Amino acid sequence: MVEIEAPTSEEPKMSEEEPRVTRNDSENRYEVYADGKLAGFAEFTPKDTETVFTHTEIGDEFGGRGLGKVLAKAALDDVVARGGVIVPVCPFIAGYLRKNEGYAEHVRWPGQR
Repeated sequence: MVEIEAPTSEEPKMSEEEPRVTRNDSENRYEVYADGKLAGFAEFTPKDTETVFTHTEIGDEFGGRGLGKVLAKAALDDVVARGGVIVPVCPFIAGYLRKNEGYAEHVRWPGQR
């Protein structure tokens, strides 16, 4: 597993530790941890230089904390830093890409060649 630098929130939270994102290559997924527990993941399929994101999930007990956004940003930033191409099959990752600038030159939309 490779730990990815997760963005920190602007305001410190007294009872919660900052989320941590890792790339788990043996499971082909990025994982976000909160309060010391696995809170969610973004599954991917590596294909040459492409990282095809297929599914993202955050546990119900961790909902409403913005962990999906933390996970998406860290995962996408990691793919870009590694010189890869993002293929967003997962609707959550696709939505994140549409709402956040800076990734366009690193994305190949499904059906696009």
